Amino acid sequence: MFAVCYSYHLPARPGARSKVRKQLPALAALVDLWWQGVCRDLEPFALSPLWRRWVQESLLPLVYWEHQAAHTRCARRKAKIVQALEAVRAAFDTHTITQRLAPQVLVDWKAWATDRVNTFQRTSSSVEGRNGYLSQMQHNHRGLPKRRYKVWTVLHNFDCRASNGTTPAARFFRRSFPDLFETVLSHIDALPRSRQRKRAVVLSQ
Repeated sequence: MFAVCYSYHLPARPGARSKVRKQLPALAALVDLWWQGVCRDLEPFALSPLWRRWVQESLLPLVYWEHQAAHTRCARRKAKIVQALEAVRAAFDTHTITQRLAPQVLVDWKAWATDRVNTFQRTSSSVEGRNGYLSQMQHNHRGLPKRRYKVWTVLHNFDCRASNGTTPAARFFRRSFPDLFETVLSHIDALPRSRQRKRAVVLSQ
């Protein structure tokens, strides 16, 4: 790493490298969680190993790269994505399962894959939005208490709603959750009355 920086006259920034390495486990955990959701969705179909490989190695990559190619603005990055998309599409079109599926069945599978890819995109975007907001809060307040990180995570995932009224958690796990505000209120006992001042007591007498 340092040899490359030296060869290309780039500044060596070990601090930045360490920061990126600390983020890798969280990013990998997010991808693992998404794959767990995919496997959970496939369980009712009782697919054979060949079908599972077709879904995981052909169908989902095809739909993912199609989504990326349609939403990428950078010309250089788009060219690389299109190149990857063409390779994936060639493997998908020549696959035995793809060639044997009826057109309507193939449409249904692509619709399912599109839903899963959109779920992955929304999930990653939500994390980026939360981290971006926390980063701004860090800049303004010069550091946040650790407990507040958990609070903002819960608020973002279970209380921030899209135009259709769904939260990031409901969209990712594909089920509804109790109202966050009502849930918090249910765990709060009656608040004590405010203390009466002595002057107010004398005036009342």
